[in-house]
Amino acid sequence: MPTTQKPVYRIASVTLDEHSVARRTREIEQEREIAIYDLLEDSNFRPEGSPGGPYHLRLGIAESRLVFDIRLEDGAEHGRVILSLTSFRRVVKDYFLICESYFSAIRNAPPSQIEAIDMGRRGLHDEGSQLLKDRLAGKIEIDFDTARRLFTLICVLHLKA
Repeated sequence: MPTTQKPVYRIASVTLDEHSVARRTREIEQEREIAIYDLLEDSNFRPEGSPGGPYHLRLGIAESRLVFDIRLEDGAEHGRVILSLTSFRRVVKDYFLICESYFSAIRNAPPSQIEAIDMGRRGLHDEGSQLLKDRLAGKIEIDFDTARRLFTLICVLHLKA
């Protein structure tokens, strides 16, 4: 008796448009690798009106816009979602500033100071993740964990933009 498979709404691969990416520090490269690994292990990614994936996602920046180029497993085009980067600029800038403080603090600050900076860092990351989730509403349905991982990748792209 054949079984009916449910559509799969997950990301199977992620690439960053290398033309959009600047030279990265070791810490940023590690964050990028972790975000991609976590997306591939567990993501909830459902483009509006899609019959199912899994999806191959290419993230890039073109003309000050964030581009989600979505393809199906066989490489066929599924669609593109384009968002203005304007609404992300403040939170990304603040996030980078606090990350610099965090990476500096872990070298020589007391644990209480590191913890306080890290709480602020996580708060800004959550704010950016929620903003992304809100901006994608009606275009791509994602859960908060997927939004967090995608926001990390947006920050990596935003370095050059």
